[in-house]
Amino acid sequence: MDRDRISSCTRIFQISGIKIREKKRVLFQGILQLGGKYKGGPAYRSGCTHLIIPKVLGNEKFLAACAAGKWVVTPDYVLDSVKNGSWLAEEPYEIAISTRATSDFYPVRPWREKVASRRISGAFQGWKVLLMVQEPIIRSAFKRLLKAGKAKVYCYPPPSRACITHIVAKPVTEDCKSHNAPYYSVNHVAQHLFGSKCVDMKFKISDYHPAGTKASFVVNFSTLETELKDYVIEQEALPRLLFLEFLSYQEPYPPHSQESEPDFCNIGSMIECGLFMEALDTLRSAVFPGLLPPAPVLIALLEYAQQGNATSDFLSNLQQILHMILLTNPPWHPPSSMKKYYKQVFQCPQCKTGLWAFLETAISYCLCSDSACHPMPGPALPALLHFYRDLLAFLLKLFQGELHSGNTGDFLPPVGSVVPQQSSSTSLLYGTFWTVWERSTLLSRAVKQLTQFLVQAATEDFSQSRDQQKLPLADTLLDLLSVLVEFWCQQHYRLNYSLVEKGLKDLAEHFAVISQDVSPAVLAELVMRICSTRLRLVVADAVFRNLCCRNGQTVGDDALSLRKMVLSYLPALGDLALCPTTPHQTSGQSTAKTRLELENLPKGLNRVNAAGETLLHRACKRNQVETVFKILALPGTDVNVKDHAGWTPLHEACNHGSAACVEALLRHQPRPVLNNQVGGVSPLHDALLNGHVDVAKMLLEFAGSTLLEQTDGHGRTPLDLVSKAPLRKELLHSAQVGDAGLRNRTASPFLNLPLLEFGSALLVHIFVSYQKEKGLSIFTQLSDRPHSLGCRLLRALQEHSFQKVTVDWTDQRTVRLMQDAQVLLELGRGTCVGEVDQAVKECKEDNTLLLMKMLENLKCSGAALVSDLSVQRM
Repeated sequence: MDRDRISSCTRIFQISGIKIREKKRVLFQGILQLGGKYKGGPAYRSGCTHLIIPKVLGNEKFLAACAAGKWVVTPDYVLDSVKNGSWLAEEPYEIAISTRATSDFYPVRPWREKVASRRISGAFQGWKVLLMVQEPIIRSAFKRLLKAGKAKVYCYPPPSRACITHIVAKPVTEDCKSHNAPYYSVNHVAQHLFGSKCVDMKFKISDYHPAGTKASFVVNFSTLETELKDYVIEQEALPRLLFLEFLSYQEPYPPHSQESEPDFCNIGSMIECGLFMEALDTLRSAVFPGLLPPAPVLIALLEYAQQGNATSDFLSNLQQILHMILLTNPPWHPPSSMKKYYKQVFQCPQCKTGLWAFLETAISYCLCSDSACHPMPGPALPALLHFYRDLLAFLLKLFQGELHSGNTGDFLPPVGSVVPQQSSSTSLLYGTFWTVWERSTLLSRAVKQLTQFLVQAATEDFSQSRDQQKLPLADTLLDLLSVLVEFWCQQHYRLNYSLVEKGLKDLAEHFAVISQDVSPAVLAELVMRICSTRLRLVVADAVFRNLCCRNGQTVGDDALSLRKMVLSYLPALGDLALCPTTPHQTSGQSTAKTRLELENLPKGLNRVNAAGETLLHRACKRNQVETVFKILALPGTDVNVKDHAGWTPLHEACNHGSAACVEALLRHQPRPVLNNQVGGVSPLHDALLNGHVDVAKMLLEFAGSTLLEQTDGHGRTPLDLVSKAPLRKELLHSAQVGDAGLRNRTASPFLNLPLLEFGSALLVHIFVSYQKEKGLSIFTQLSDRPHSLGCRLLRALQEHSFQKVTVDWTDQRTVRLMQDAQVLLELGRGTCVGEVDQAVKECKEDNTLLLMKMLENLKCSGAALVSDLSVQRM
């Protein structure tokens, strides 16, 4: 190939002999910058036009490029071309070696010039080689080398009628001499290419190992799964919540000497005489590490505070004493009787049914609710309201400390002390929020009630507070729920991770259902404030799926993954933007509707006949429109479900002329797919083939003239099926009506901008939390960690299919993480792009802009991974 032809073609490069990865990266980027292409891998690629090497090498790539007449240049060719801004001439950069003679020797030039002038097609033109090399990898390399020089290569034994001109062997054996052709060692290949200059080139091809033979990527998929599973377990064990107030906490120790023991009997007498403030003052000086006031004393003070007659000073001082007791004698500190003390003190003074009743009373009073276990002072007193909120904050700190001690191993007893191991089942968290029979489920009765309180508090706080940065009660309850989730998950994930996933899903779906009538602004604010990434992820996902379901979108109930977010959630967001209104019901209406739907499910809903037809198929065939409406009203209905032959309900309705059913299907969200074909038959073809012109017009008025461009298995368009000119004219008119309707819908895409912004906000939280929670950072910065687990996983996906790598894997967490890696690579190559609606792309609102930027960053991350892997293979 001459220079004029090269200049008009795309340059395709390979690189060899450069060990420093950063130099490879610079060359790779320079090639792409000037419009060239790069082919990686250890072997010679026949499609390349240029080979970049720093010096003459004795490897496959160099010998093959020489035999094929390619350009072999130094790295400066690319670097100088980048500085020039366009490709330079290759001759000054052609590889050369210094010889004993006065001038340099250009080993590749003679063959390149002969190939470019078309005198020969390759250095081994006319050779018919019997290749007798025992080692398989080296034999494959020499086969590629000889073929690059246009030799015809036969492996042993050759065909009976093959006319052999050369026998190339390693080692040369007596069997080589038995054939009727001259035999050579592999050194003959180099001697043919370079003649006497082989001595000056200082390499022996007999010592040759193909590039990449020693560095070839051999991987044990089972070992990869084991390592990845260990990584997943390690990620799961990382604490999601760290509390600054406990990070520098030091265990308090009793003082060595104490002048006088406090007289708790005197404090009790003060309380009996109604001297509550005096009792508090005396108690303040009686709190020491290892020394607790009698439980009845604190119970009496708390009961007096709850009656509503205490002054603000008394309530404030009582809070201070409670915090002093927590800091000097925390419940996670030995002895075990410390927990019993807290359980005894912090319970409702009247019903005495445990800490949860105490919490429920405090929350109910703050919400002015009647769900407390006993009548409360009313109307709400500001001082008492403030006291209860502070009390909730105190209990939150108590639970945070217990979680922190379990996660980090802090708060250990003094060195040398012997303390028996205590079970987590005795913790205050377990005893407060789960009964013995509920501990295998996250969604206990107390957790359900706390979630209900949280939704109510968020709504009230948001409506009453002008400053949306302050949602005092909702923030406290939300932090408490995060602590509960983290504690329960930490207790179960090692034993039964499936149980943890189910518990999180149940809680998230419960939250989504009870909050579906809350305004999007409140709900988005609430999701944003969740401090546990684990909880934020599952809640945002459940709320988004619930939102789609209530607006007629089907996104599936399979496990969350990067592929699902890109290929399912992003298109669903576009459909949300086009919803005309947001469905709004009161909680009572929503519950009543759900109950009514369950009681009036169509008979045979879940029955599929031998042909694979669902009840929706059968109703469309019989034009049972009332049944169709009932089915479409159910959440999660798949309007595009197929029978065993591939027919959809829309096909059946068009085939049988069920116009009312077609209209119902077209109005459904998400919309049915109109271009599904079975044997080339689309719904429009089906309608016309069976003479249902009214149905055909309905389809065209809905989707426009694009339907007329479809062809069936015989190449016929829908209009080819219509013989009468007036009818063809009517169909064209219906198509024009459909086109006009589509233009109107496109002209005003944001029919529901608040819904789009809400959905975008949820997807932002899902994307961010998912990447952090699932540990996708393992696949970043591969250039700095070429032998890391993430690098080896991605290289496995580069060289093998995802199915081959994971076919024997049994842990679904590792399979999903590997699938996420595959999606990242596909995003980087541009082969996995979610169908984001144009209206979404053009939206200038904050959340949607952030989501689009995040998606672009994800694609860039994928492209960086592809680049890193390409550089590593150079």
